[in-house]
Amino acid sequence: MLNIFQSEHLKYRRSFSVKLVWAAPLFFVLFALVALLYLPKGQSLPGDLFLGMVFNWWPFIFVPLGTALLCALAEVRERKAGNYRGLRLHNVRPGALWFGKIMVLAYYMLLSSLGTIAAALIAGLLITDATLPVEKVVVASLLTWLVSLSLIPLQLLAAAWKGMPASIGLGVAGMFAGVIAAPGPNWLYVPWSWALRLMCPVAGVHPNGVPLESGNPLLEPSVIPVGIAVSLLFFAASSWLTGVWFARKEVK
Repeated sequence: MLNIFQSEHLKYRRSFSVKLVWAAPLFFVLFALVALLYLPKGQSLPGDLFLGMVFNWWPFIFVPLGTALLCALAEVRERKAGNYRGLRLHNVRPGALWFGKIMVLAYYMLLSSLGTIAAALIAGLLITDATLPVEKVVVASLLTWLVSLSLIPLQLLAAAWKGMPASIGLGVAGMFAGVIAAPGPNWLYVPWSWALRLMCPVAGVHPNGVPLESGNPLLEPSVIPVGIAVSLLFFAASSWLTGVWFARKEVK
């Protein structure tokens, strides 16, 4: 399995995917630099307000679209390299190859999440009043990554089945479905809503981007362990099921 991971990892060297992984978090630094031009001299943003902004935009826009694009690009590389014909020449189980692809994508999403932590802290130094809670930035970014792992098998399936348009289309549809479902009682049924819903108690922001007032039921932290458990179970199940589909697809 380690050899498969290393082989998949090599495919990302000098690729656009790696640039995308680091470019997405840099948006927040760029935002801070632009904001500096418009903030009145001596004024700054409250740390909690900036925290809510970052961790509303990140799980709402960047994670679903970024995951969709990374999965689509991974499939494009495979098709250019021979559309998995190498599997017929080597003793590699298709299911193991599929799981290796998922793990490498999860690894690069983790790198992007770590980049988001750094970018948010740098941006916070530039435009906030020095009250940006570092521990919340770290928890919010890593928690978003953890519960968004479940998107990888779905997006990879769409890309392998119907190509890049399907993966991007699913990502866009999921993005809007997630923000609609997140504040409601059925948020657990929509994987794209999990990160947004968990950011309510962590970052104090409504899925629509509005700061939550004290006493709002969306601030209830009990949803965090539930969301983590459901997302990891779904990730395991979807990885296995899509792996079975991929293995059968290769046999045909």
